[in-house]
This record gives sequence, structure tokens and C-alpha cells, in this order.
Amino acid sequence: MTEARLLEAARAGDARAMEALYREHSGRVYSVVRRLVGDDHLAEDVSQDAWVRAFEKLGSFRGDAAFGTWMHRLAVNSALNRLRRQGRRPDVESAADPPPSPQEPDERVLNQRVLGQALDRLPEGYRRVLVMHDVEGMTHEEIADRLGIATGTSKSQLHKARARMREYLAPNVGRNEAGNHG
Repeated sequence: MTEARLLEAARAGDARAMEALYREHSGRVYSVVRRLVGDDHLAEDVSQDAWVRAFEKLGSFRGDAAFGTWMHRLAVNSALNRLRRQGRRPDVESAADPPPSPQEPDERVLNQRVLGQALDRLPEGYRRVLVMHDVEGMTHEEIADRLGIATGTSKSQLHKARARMREYLAPNVGRNEAGNHG
């Protein structure tokens, strides 16, 4: 069944169509929410809220963009709203991504974990801007508008976030390049 037909059926209340849409897009929704909120349990909660809102608002989905794009935006907004209501991000000690599927190579899983742990170490503002810009593809103007900050602040936080990520992800690169091998 095409996505257009799934959407039509879901709008009519077909639970199987809703489930198919959920299965198709839930991984990406969870992933972006997890990166923004920095906590597995909160990400599950926010993702679920985003899906509930999506199915409630499905009648207002005009189809100007793909459903996945619309759902993705809704999930990002849900995460940002939740973080705003909480006032700040909770401390995080959990893994960055949901458990990997069995067919993923070990190196990829390891890289995802290392990246997720580095993202979790970033201050909240840096992480939000980095994810919104580099992962979501938003402009600095869009980020500034969403977060209620100046465009220059968005640019500055992105620059600082990238520098910290380089520091977190490659702590030994400088020493190795300086000739201290081993």
C-alpha cells in the first residue's frame, strides 16, 4: 500500500494503517528526539506524545511535504517544547540510541555509541543547536526563531559544539600527529 493510501486509511481511523505509518517512521522519530533530549526514557515519552499528536492532527496534514518530514518536524517541536517546560535537560547515563538491530555491524554500533555519548556530554544549548543544524538541516535563522535566541548565538553555539565534539571524539589525534605514536 502506498503512503498516500496509508494516510487516507489512517485518517479514516484504520488502526493497521496507523501502525504501518508508525513502523515506517518510528525509528527516525525516536532517534531525533533522543538526540535532542539526551535521555532514553524521556525520548520514549516524547516520541509517544509526538505520535499521539500526529494521529490527532492527521486530518490537518495537507501533504505539502512528505509525511515523514511532517512527522519529523512534529517530533522536534515536541522535544523542544518538553525541554522548555522542564527548564533544563536531566542528567544522562544511558546509551545514545535504542538497541541496535542484530544485522548492524559491530563497528557501526560502536561508532553510534561513541557519538551519542559525546552528544550527551555537550551542554544543552550546544547539543540542541548542533542537532538542529547538522542533523536536521535547519538554518541559523530557523534555529534562532525556534529557540528564541539571536542568530549569532546559534552560530556561536554551533561553532563551540563542533569544537567540543572534535575534542570528545578524537582526544588523541593531536598527540599522534605531533609524533607521539604509541
